[in-house]
Amino acid sequence: MDGRMKIGEVADRVGLSLRTIRFYEEAGLVTPDARSTGGFRLYTEDAIDRLTLIKAMKPLDFSVEEIAEVLTSLDTLATDDADPTERDAAAQQLAAVRLVVDERLTRLLERAERAREFARMLDELPPHT
Repeated sequence: MDGRMKIGEVADRVGLSLRTIRFYEEAGLVTPDARSTGGFRLYTEDAIDRLTLIKAMKPLDFSVEEIAEVLTSLDTLATDDADPTERDAAAQQLAAVRLVVDERLTRLLERAERAREFARMLDELPPHT
């Protein structure tokens, strides 16, 4: 199938459920490259890259709309004949997203440290018999 993969293969490779991939398709975040003669969705490496990026954004609480904006900016930057103004706006948008990622990462690390402290407190409790 010339390098294209069925949705099940993509799901296994990326670590997402079939349902999640279909949801992302319905939301317009990823599109199958084609369909097989049997009607199966077929995906390229580009789609796998998009799904991998989406998967990385979800734990940081990015909404579907925010993910779509990031993907649009990336698509703009990947287009050789994109308008320079659009390219600049896309680059600025991605720089802003990078700041958001840094902020969210800091909050996650702080929460993880609080969780570790709580675990230590539990470990120090006297045993109950």
